Amino acid sequence: MSLEKSLEARSNGACELCQSTSALRIYEVPPTSDRTLEDSIFICEKCESQLTKKESLDASHWNVLTSSMWSEHAPVQVVCWRMLQRLRNETWAADALDMLYLDDEKLAWAKATGDHEESGEVAFHVDTNGTLLQTGDTVVLTKTLDVKGSSLSVRAGTVVKNIRLVSDNVEQIEGRVDSQQIVILTKYVRKG
Repeated sequence: MSLEKSLEARSNGACELCQSTSALRIYEVPPTSDRTLEDSIFICEKCESQLTKKESLDASHWNVLTSSMWSEHAPVQVVCWRMLQRLRNETWAADALDMLYLDDEKLAWAKATGDHEESGEVAFHVDTNGTLLQTGDTVVLTKTLDVKGSSLSVRAGTVVKNIRLVSDNVEQIEGRVDSQQIVILTKYVRKG
């Protein structure tokens, strides 16, 4: 039987975290990558996008962890522990963590990614209006900017095409203006 069919049977055709039945997919629980029933879970698109930090956490969506955490399957328990850690500032999540017991092997697996040490907040590159920016987007400057280290002054209204996101700083993007690569603060641009 294929992994997908096995996971579907194990989960009764529902997300193993939130019980949703739409857009289900296999999620391999990091850092293992054997793609087996023992290291994978069946989850919905919404759970996956929040789990992989492609979307901000919606604490109300994760209230179901208080029942999902009691799953008999180790990968489900590990993911529940990780998500509860990210939501630990919520009273219900802290209470659930106090009740959840993982043996030493599962706890080591749960801590292996280091995700539990970070806050649950996920930051994205957004423009001055809060619109999500992505690599390759075109933006328009909303303020005249002087470029540090050069005599270049870039006027408000200048179009910057094919931007790149600065990976370690969500407040900065890179773009080419007058054949010069510059760093621009996201608070001074709007998506074009």
